[in-house]
Amino acid sequence: RGRRVARFRKRFYCLSCTSSEPIFKAGHSRRDLILFSFSSASIVIFTSPDSHAKVGLDEDVKMASLVDDINAYSYLYPVELPAKKFSFKWVESRKPERYSSAAPLSPDARQRIVSERVDMISNLVISVSIGPPNARYLTPSEKNVWKARDVVDSVLSDKSALPVATGQRMTESSVLDTHASKVDGNVYWYYEYLVRKSPTKSAVESNLYRHNVASTAERDGYLYSLNASTLSKNWKSLGPFLEKAVASFRLLPPSENYVPPYKDPWRFW
Repeated sequence: RGRRVARFRKRFYCLSCTSSEPIFKAGHSRRDLILFSFSSASIVIFTSPDSHAKVGLDEDVKMASLVDDINAYSYLYPVELPAKKFSFKWVESRKPERYSSAAPLSPDARQRIVSERVDMISNLVISVSIGPPNARYLTPSEKNVWKARDVVDSVLSDKSALPVATGQRMTESSVLDTHASKVDGNVYWYYEYLVRKSPTKSAVESNLYRHNVASTAERDGYLYSLNASTLSKNWKSLGPFLEKAVASFRLLPPSENYVPPYKDPWRFW
């Protein structure tokens, strides 16, 4: 359970980590990204300030980091499985952009996708969305006592793109697990859920779901959520890598490039 972080030079870091805690308990800061391990210690050295720098994780999977300065968050995502000589085929379908110009997830445009990457070969999607709390489930003045399930219901109720009532949207998803953890002073709500509707037109199985894991945190009166998903039949092989990505999601100290969601919310350029 001990962690060591040693700085060699201004832009060089070495991290080692041994942990038996659930992966959702781990955390990282902007520059000291903590990598996750289920068993033995891992050692990583990375040097690039680039927002997509490659990072090694154990011997099982290599991860890369994405840092969005516009919305002030970061996360890791899998890029390669060296032992299997397998590489993920990620495409950045939505580059990081300000909340005001981002694509809405529902007709009311409350929650919007500010970045997204997809692997169409493996049927993987990782996206970050931002939106205000839904007053049906959360009271902003009581955020210190928000329950994980209420946060989940708030996010999912504003997520459906279908032109139906909020109550109907909720029936599309089946929540499997929710819990919260405090990291670096911020509370992160973690959840796992299935989307009931078939994710592909060619699907023949009536019970084919899309398996999702997500993490949500609050800042400046808005909920920031990272969501990762794949087909339910692929969950056993790909799910652990998506869990690592979700566990790595962190809000960062705002830089001069940060644009808060409440600034010019209807500006589209």
